[in-house]
Amino acid sequence: MPWPTDPGAGIAAYRSPNRGPRRDGARPDLIVLHHTAMESAEAALARLCDPVAAVSAHYLICERGRVWQLVDEDARAWHAGAGRWGDVSDVNSRSIGIELANCGDHPYPWPQMAALETVMRGIMARRAIPPARVIAHSDLAPGRKTDPGPRFDWRGLARAGLSVWSDAGAEGVADWPRFEAAAARFGYPVGDVDREALLAAFRLRFRPHATGPLDRADCARMADLAARFPVDRAGPNA
Repeated sequence: MPWPTDPGAGIAAYRSPNRGPRRDGARPDLIVLHHTAMESAEAALARLCDPVAAVSAHYLICERGRVWQLVDEDARAWHAGAGRWGDVSDVNSRSIGIELANCGDHPYPWPQMAALETVMRGIMARRAIPPARVIAHSDLAPGRKTDPGPRFDWRGLARAGLSVWSDAGAEGVADWPRFEAAAARFGYPVGDVDREALLAAFRLRFRPHATGPLDRADCARMADLAARFPVDRAGPNA
């Protein structure tokens, strides 16, 4: 029987050996979204379950909306690597990782996004994770990671109540200290990366078509996000 493309049809269990206990009794209060950057979901599935590769995620979602659960939510998957969000430096112990089959250079199709929303709603309800604690891999590792990339629909996810967004107007001045201070309040690892990597990570998510040096729109949107979603009030473990 072929696998259905209906995102509500269920989740296939496919156990990855690449897992471990969450450290220091941590509970998941972040969701991290990735893209696989591989030729197919099946190739990504094989890699995420290969003990030699030593990588995994809790869920993998293919372009047609098929969902595999590879690691139990209570366990620590190996998806985030080095990086930080707010004061969280062991992101793997505090997060649930979701891989989306995409190379990062084309839009994410509707069946995949619908399945993602279904999976995320369940996780967020079970774990009491607020929309502000849904982040990109590129958010926690600016300069090192770019996934899920500029073609991912963060605005649509925010409209569905599953992430956050800002359309703040270009007011004030373009000022690096102001931008960095707001970025740190929102959660970006400001002290760990250079300014250009920080700006690129922010734009990947919130202004994917923007180019050039830091401008007033960057500063206004970052300030708006920091004011509404400061990281110290965003999660129960923060």
